[in-house]
Amino acid sequence: MLVTLPYGRKQIHLEIENAEILEAEEMPVIDTIEQELVKSLEKPAESPSLRKLSEKAQKILLIIPDNTRAFPSREIIPILVNYIGKANPRAEIRILVATGLHLQVERSELIEMLGQEIVENYEVINHDASDGEMLLKLDKETSYGTPIHVNRYVLESDLVIGAGLIEPHFFAGYSGGRKILLPGVAGRDSIFNNHGFNMIGHPRARAGILDGNPIHEDMMEFMGSAKLDFIVNVTINKEKKITGIFTGHPVEAHLKGVEFLDRHVKVPVKGEADIVITTNGGYPLDRDVYQAVKGMDTAASVVREGGVIIIASECRDGLGGHEEFLKLVKGAEDVDEILKRIRENEPIYDQWEAQILARILKKAKVILVSDFISEKVAGDLLLERVGNIEEALELAYTILGKKDVRTIVIPEGPYVIPIKAGGK
Repeated sequence: MLVTLPYGRKQIHLEIENAEILEAEEMPVIDTIEQELVKSLEKPAESPSLRKLSEKAQKILLIIPDNTRAFPSREIIPILVNYIGKANPRAEIRILVATGLHLQVERSELIEMLGQEIVENYEVINHDASDGEMLLKLDKETSYGTPIHVNRYVLESDLVIGAGLIEPHFFAGYSGGRKILLPGVAGRDSIFNNHGFNMIGHPRARAGILDGNPIHEDMMEFMGSAKLDFIVNVTINKEKKITGIFTGHPVEAHLKGVEFLDRHVKVPVKGEADIVITTNGGYPLDRDVYQAVKGMDTAASVVREGGVIIIASECRDGLGGHEEFLKLVKGAEDVDEILKRIRENEPIYDQWEAQILARILKKAKVILVSDFISEKVAGDLLLERVGNIEEALELAYTILGKKDVRTIVIPEGPYVIPIKAGGK
């Protein structure tokens, strides 16, 4: 059979026999986006309409994801600011880019994300989690010990609207909702604590899990102490087209989106495979090897102990500015040494990604197919690196010492939640 895998802005193809394909169910696409969005804003979940909320607000803050996320900002944001502008022409609208601990988004990238008109006519600000002048630090913390340090515009605005994408997330359960605040526009110390070693290591800090997930629960407490009045969240399909719009109360609207998503992305699987082939979902999530850990983690949930994971991830941005991720892994004799480095030295930038990579490598070998990551950098990350998917498969057979193996292919790695028999 011929399998198509997203890779950067293009696709690669693999001819493979007797493989099990795990794919999300097709979601119907929304063609009339403006009509459906406005309709949702008028009748949101558990909230007054955004029109009513906007009428009373002088300072309105719109928080959006950065360019490592596939949120369709260019489609949604112009409609949203136009709607708010009609509701309250006197309102001052600011757009805050939720960079978390990622790189700042350059002006040219903002124009690609939002369009020239938005960038030229509205104040668009990159959050900086390490800039003390940009943060307000409240004298309180969550029950998990996370300090409430948040971008000052959040607490200085009359109305705070969070835009986001609801998709599976490898340790927060799902993206979207409360995640636009923490880690999106939180302070560095807040993010470090939320993404700490024990939090990441918790058995319920996994994709598809909210109940009992300490990372999610901590984010919820953080949101309750900060400010998020309204969300505009969407779901998308593998072509990055909008399939669902969920607006309103930041908890209730998010849960409605999660329930909708679950019906499509939770895929049953019987047992584990010797080889799991996956991707990081194509551009923009596969821009760097740091983000590629997400696809690896999905594969790790269905690979057997001692098996092989193959991930095709373009990584056009290389490390994507995450040099600490490389430093944490480089030179380690084994996986346990990586974990020891983190435990003994936290908090460290990127430690959560290194910790999850270590967990994956403890279970299986990982082969990376990338045009931009060198063999040396891959080796420093304890990965094998090859130039194409066919070569990766041959290497996997060599590692396992046989070709008669069970193979699972997950074309959209981070966007699928495999559910093993008897699992939840």
